Amino acid sequence: MNTRIFGKTGRVVVEVGLGTWQIGGNWGDVPDATGLAVLRTAYELGTTFFDTADVYGDGRSETLIGKFLQETKARDRLFLATKLGRRGDPGWPKNFTREIVRQHTEDSLRRLGIDALDLTQLHCVPPDVLMRGELFGWLEELKREGKIKAYGASVEAMDEALWCCAQPGCAALQIIFNIFRQKPIHTLFDVAKRNGVALIVRLPLASGLLGGKMTTATKFPAEDHRNFNRDGQAFNVGETFAGLPFAKGVELADALKPSVPAGQTMAEWALRWCLDFEAVGVIIPGAKSPEQARANIRAGSLAPLGAVQHQKLADFYARQVAAHIRGPY
Repeated sequence: MNTRIFGKTGRVVVEVGLGTWQIGGNWGDVPDATGLAVLRTAYELGTTFFDTADVYGDGRSETLIGKFLQETKARDRLFLATKLGRRGDPGWPKNFTREIVRQHTEDSLRRLGIDALDLTQLHCVPPDVLMRGELFGWLEELKREGKIKAYGASVEAMDEALWCCAQPGCAALQIIFNIFRQKPIHTLFDVAKRNGVALIVRLPLASGLLGGKMTTATKFPAEDHRNFNRDGQAFNVGETFAGLPFAKGVELADALKPSVPAGQTMAEWALRWCLDFEAVGVIIPGAKSPEQARANIRAGSLAPLGAVQHQKLADFYARQVAAHIRGPY
């Protein structure tokens, strides 16, 4: 697979990574054996970037990755990124103290079974807390001690992203970016590139909408965030269906289907669109099965969409999508 330089870290990563929210929880049940099979498949097909968080399944995702590392001895060949700040123990606002940031970092190291994290990200913490700057200062201490190699943030809105880009120690930003959520192209990409900040793209398929298989009658398990967070009942609505009302998202996805080239799935095409942007460091689509992991990775082998199709999708977003997005953006 194709590789990219991961911002100011200088590390080389394969451009199609793996997001592990699905194997941790909140996407329906994924047995441990299946979660390990997803990790194994992605790795065997060349993926080198795994993204997780301490809150995914209350540590389950990190623990599964730790088991995978024990099984494969693949630590030196992988870039491991995790996140902190959203755990319920002790919860907000106590999570945002020097002591707890250190404790949660050490907990992640223990679950993963490693000595140092390649990247730690603040996990969508409140903007007022983020912009006080203390959290980055405490992460800088952990970096000096060798517990983390780089740090950054997963953010919801572009004002947060731009603030982070201006911080000298910020190495990476994780953002929501997909055909339905194009604001970063004009707001963030040039700034991030100029400052050497690597961009990690989460939700590149808009919680599955851009897979093209959903209808308004599609049902999700009770524990799936696509069921319980459609209108932001549990956390930021932008994390579910890119902030679009579900029925509108299905309608928009259906409108895009005629644009998908013959021989490609809609999901492959949508992932390829993300990869066409030079500012993107890595995309992290999730997978609940080895088959989904294989399909995600195939996107990296496709040809770019081309200028004409990109312009059509930009126009489609501006005319039909942008006004319907909810949540911080």
